[in-house]
Amino acid sequence: MNIASIYEPIQQEMARVEESLSRVSQVEPLILSRLLEHVLGDRGKRIRPAIALLCGKLGRGKPELLVPVATAVELLHTATLVHDDAVDNSPTRRGRPTVSATWGDVPAVLLGDYLFATSARITSDLGNLTVMRLFAEAIMTISTGELMERFGAYDWTQGREQYYQRIARKTASLFSLAAEVGAVLSNAPRGEIEAPRRYGYNLGMAFQVVDDILDFIGDEAEMGKPVGSDLAQGTLTLPAIILLERYPEDNLIRGIHPGKQNEGKVQQTIEMISKSHIIEECYQVAADFCSKACQALKDL
Repeated sequence: MNIASIYEPIQQEMARVEESLSRVSQVEPLILSRLLEHVLGDRGKRIRPAIALLCGKLGRGKPELLVPVATAVELLHTATLVHDDAVDNSPTRRGRPTVSATWGDVPAVLLGDYLFATSARITSDLGNLTVMRLFAEAIMTISTGELMERFGAYDWTQGREQYYQRIARKTASLFSLAAEVGAVLSNAPRGEIEAPRRYGYNLGMAFQVVDDILDFIGDEAEMGKPVGSDLAQGTLTLPAIILLERYPEDNLIRGIHPGKQNEGKVQQTIEMISKSHIIEECYQVAADFCSKACQALKDL
């Protein structure tokens, strides 16, 4: 099974989501329109809105509500990326200059706020209090995860449990939101909404674990950011955590500090991890989360 076959049942709806996102960019003043086109024109795979649309086919709800909620999910996701890039001083995203690198941190933060507000407006127009509450809770959860990452930077004492808590808030919560709001708007029975929520959560966890693996072994041109950028910024991810577990003493990671020349230590750490079995172990963790996601769907 490939991406195309997964998206096949929702091709028409996905096209309408793209049209809806395009309309979001058609605003005044012109500079705002340019900023919106910059961040919304890079389509990516649109995984989160696709999940919302697919889960929206579980029941017999109003199909006309699914495209707006999928649009809102993508706007929320884009807002978090714009803010992330400003906080992390990221020069590129998917190989393109970020808003913060091109126009500055203040415009980036304000653009992120605008996207959050637009997402909220769309969800309020749906007239479903449950969906509105779920979006608000997701924003709170994602913000908490960002704070955990920010204040945990360069803290090399963190373990797996803290890592899982952080990525659950930062990443899995949005996947979970997409699946749950789709199921809610499909009018699926209450007992059948928990399964999509668990599916989204576990898929999001697997997604982030793999993303963190690629930070050590991925192709810089394909990823659109330097390999090892998370570690260089003090963000402790699963491959580095496992390396610290295996070599608790005299570990190069512990010598990485903010404001210091860390390129050599980061590069050596990347080589140690890529030449060990740590990557395979991390992929197994991701596979376990995928198995849990599939099991959640079997419960339907």
